[in-house]
Amino acid sequence: MPVTDINHYFVRANNLEATKDFYVDVLGFQVMDRPDFPFPGYWLGVGGKIQVHMGPHNIPNPAQYYLGTPPDARTDQTGVVDHIAFLATEPGDFARRFKKLGMDYRPRYFPDSKLFQYFVKDPNGLMIELNFFGIEDATEWLAEAQDYSKMARVKEIA
Repeated sequence: MPVTDINHYFVRANNLEATKDFYVDVLGFQVMDRPDFPFPGYWLGVGGKIQVHMGPHNIPNPAQYYLGTPPDARTDQTGVVDHIAFLATEPGDFARRFKKLGMDYRPRYFPDSKLFQYFVKDPNGLMIELNFFGIEDATEWLAEAQDYSKMARVKEIA
């Protein structure tokens, strides 16, 4: 019985509304119906599928509600999670949106795999990776993108 798909991940948000706005306004998620949990928050998704659940960081008795992060969890970075990745379409639209909003982002390209990526941080410092597969021609974005095929290779791990 293998795992077949990601259901959702939970963001313990430093600023709940700013975090919700980032996922909706920047990444294009929709606010979904959410059960009446005993703490405030949002379910966000795409195409009717929930992918992100979030709640506020500073609630009373957080260990009672948030089973994955202890009360002293870091709130300025992502802890042991490096990034969360999503499939996406229309990379040019995302680049224009990031620039319009004045956001920092990092584009990368795997020419051999025809994979183009953007990396952008949410308001909590969580790195979001957007993957665009089947990109045959990335000349529109290559000037600012890192080319994975030309990056130095890691030779050994200390």
